Amino acid sequence: MTEKPTSGGDGAPADVSTAVTVAAPLRHTGADILTPPGDATVGKEKEADALLGPLLAGIEGARLEDSHGQEVLRLPRQHLLEFCRAAREAGFEMCVDVTAVDWYRLRRTRFEVVVSLLSRQHRRRLRVLVPVPADDPVVPSVVPVWPGASYGEREAYDMFGIVFEGHPDLTRILMPDDWEGYPLRKDFSVGSVPVQFKGSHKVT
Repeated sequence: MTEKPTSGGDGAPADVSTAVTVAAPLRHTGADILTPPGDATVGKEKEADALLGPLLAGIEGARLEDSHGQEVLRLPRQHLLEFCRAAREAGFEMCVDVTAVDWYRLRRTRFEVVVSLLSRQHRRRLRVLVPVPADDPVVPSVVPVWPGASYGEREAYDMFGIVFEGHPDLTRILMPDDWEGYPLRKDFSVGSVPVQFKGSHKVT
């Protein structure tokens, strides 16, 4: 009886299940789930270079990583504004986007604010991740550094309920002013609308 080969002639897995395991590993390992703030890491820690080194000097709890070829900085929220001001002076002229992630039931620190920076001068991008607890969803606004971040912060407030302290006009931007709740939170009810089809029993 011939044994089933474990790989094809080109070294690729012969069966689909093995191929899926090799080609698409889990993004977050078990160690990343329900860990203390700042400990849920994806990328490999890397050493800061001549550009980022001075910016991170003296900032306790900052961690620079390489994640799939992208530079990622995990930063405690109390240092966000301080770091952003220094980054702007160092050549990160643009804040491309501000958004948020809800890690509901996956991590102890439920929310994460994501600030994407771009330096045309140095031809570099940097993604800043800031953990935000559910019981105190407040982070400093980066609008004083990059005024264009206003719309991203308003959207994150509108969708996730994260308050950006120091924002000049933190109001809803997508939902009506009297809307209750935050639609992109994982525990937000999607609701339902009764639908009546012709010839079917009446929906009650």
